[in-house]
Amino acid sequence: MKMIGPSLMCADLGRLVESVQTLDQGGVDFFHFDIMDGRFVPNITMGPDMLKAVRPYTSKPFDVHLMVEEPDRFIDMFADVGADMISVHAESKSHLQRVLQSIRDHKLKAGVALNPSTPLCILDYVMDCIDYVCLMTVNPGFAGQKFIPSALGKIADLKSKIQASHMDISIQVDGNISYATIPRVMEEGASMLVCGTSSLFMQDVNLELAVTRLRQFCHQ
Repeated sequence: MKMIGPSLMCADLGRLVESVQTLDQGGVDFFHFDIMDGRFVPNITMGPDMLKAVRPYTSKPFDVHLMVEEPDRFIDMFADVGADMISVHAESKSHLQRVLQSIRDHKLKAGVALNPSTPLCILDYVMDCIDYVCLMTVNPGFAGQKFIPSALGKIADLKSKIQASHMDISIQVDGNISYATIPRVMEEGASMLVCGTSSLFMQDVNLELAVTRLRQFCHQ
C-alpha cells in the first residue's frame, strides 16, 4: 500500500489549518513534520506548538522527523502534542537503540532516518526496534533540492535487508519525491512518500486539485 504524507514545512503557513483540512479531505495518509534545530542541519523549522495547533483538525497520523542533535530530549515533547510516529537520525548524538525504545515506550511508531551517504549496516542491531526507515533522497535541511540517483539502489538494498530479516518495516522516502521519481522509488520498494514542493505544494496549482492528481497518480 502506497501512503502519501504531505511535508508541512512546504505548506503555506499562513493558511496551515485550511491546508491540513484540504489535504485530509483529499485522502492523504499521514502528515509529515520536519523538526530542525539549526545544529544537526543549518535550518530551523516548526516545533511542538504547530502540531498542537493543527491536531484538532485531522485524525490522520502525525509523523515527526527529528533532524536534531539530541533527539532523546524531544520525545516527550512531541508525544505530548499528538505525534503518532517519530523518526530519529542515526547520525545524531544519541544512543540509537535507547531513543528508539523510548519512542516505543510512548506507544508510538519508531523510525530511523538515514542521510544519503549513511550505510544501511548502521541498522543491523536496531531492526527489532523500528517500524519504518526514512531514507533521505536529498541532503536534509532544505526543500527544493535535486534527487540523488544513488538513493534508488539504497532503497532496493534496504528492501532486501528487510525481507531477509522477516520483520514488518516500512520504507519511507523524503526529498524531491516528484512525478518523475515516484514510480522509481515505489518500484524499488518505498511505500511511504513524503511529498513537498515537487509533487504537492506547487505554484499555480490549487491544493485540492494537486492532492487529487497525486493520489490518482500513485494508485493507478
